[in-house]
Amino acid sequence: MRQPAVFFGHGSPMNALGGPYAAAWRDLGLSIGKPAGVVMVSAHWETDGPAVTAQENPETIHDFGGFPDALHAMQYPAPGSPALAARVADLTGAVPTEGWGLDHGTWSVLTHVWPAADVPVVQLSLDRALGARGHYDLARRLQPLRDEGIVIAGSGDFVHNLRTWKRDGGEPYDWAATFNDRVKAALRDGDHDALIDWTDLTPDARLSVPSDEHFLPLLYVAAQQTPGDAIRLFNDVIEGGSISMTGVRIG
Repeated sequence: MRQPAVFFGHGSPMNALGGPYAAAWRDLGLSIGKPAGVVMVSAHWETDGPAVTAQENPETIHDFGGFPDALHAMQYPAPGSPALAARVADLTGAVPTEGWGLDHGTWSVLTHVWPAADVPVVQLSLDRALGARGHYDLARRLQPLRDEGIVIAGSGDFVHNLRTWKRDGGEPYDWAATFNDRVKAALRDGDHDALIDWTDLTPDARLSVPSDEHFLPLLYVAAQQTPGDAIRLFNDVIEGGSISMTGVRIG
């Protein structure tokens, strides 16, 4: 069965414990059902050369500090899949590794999408050597997996500026809302070149994307779009003025 591609605006690790975005993530999982597996690209795993997790039982990585004990104690014991990792390696040239697991960009959302932790998950890293076009081209090689029952997923944020984030909330900055809207429009139009050349989306795009690791996972999802694929948004909110929680389902 052909599976969708999904981008998650993951925001704070605290979202793993619940909150306003969990219901949409849970509903997404119910609508998809149980796929054969997930290939996740997270903002929180960058490597020199592409890598893919290949262990049977990946570790739940708590790659953060200063949060409550309940969050640090959380586990997401989803199985890995050496076979899926090998397939990803064949398609992309990524090197299988057991030196990483599931970081919070992955498990903080999947704990709501598939709370039984019974869907195999592998992570594909972000290769630091690639520019946006290189990431997109690599992502296109993953397209056959959708017809093999695999969900291609990315986890980051369209807009991710922690320096301007307002702890007490408040309305989005104009520049953040405009950039977020331009990204959504490009997705709806299938204008992948605009997403690849994201620095030209708005005059102050660098305010929305000071560094690109939270934006690049979106390219891995957009690259799966084929003619006729529906585009659905969820959790379309900008939190604290400058963190976009917007999620996208393609197909």
